Amino acid sequence: QVQLVESGGGSVQAGGSLRLSCVVSGGPFKYYTMGWFRQAPGKEREFIGGIRWTDERTHYADSVKGRFTISRDNDKNTVYLQLTSLRPEDTAVYYCAGRRGVINTDTERDYAYWGQGTQVTVSA
Repeated sequence: QVQLVESGGGSVQAGGSLRLSCVVSGGPFKYYTMGWFRQAPGKEREFIGGIRWTDERTHYADSVKGRFTISRDNDKNTVYLQLTSLRPEDTAVYYCAGRRGVINTDTERDYAYWGQGTQVTVSA
């Protein structure tokens, strides 16, 4: 079955950076549109951004636009989330998700495959 495994989370100070990775196995990664979500304590999971498989076009939530960057390496079956200028409000568990299809959607239910999440903690 398709498995997604995130890594790269940790604790940083405000203004710092992290790069999260998500390795996909068990399916044709190069045909998956990939998304990143996060869930902060006491809040619902929210969409951060996504990258299409057809042209690697990305789109982002307004809250992270200009600070976070998504990329992918099809040879490594990996999607990345580069986080910069981190703020305490970015503290959350970060999830990658995958779906067949070309539409870059921000809706959770559109994604069939999910990772287990990786914790990012930003201190002031």
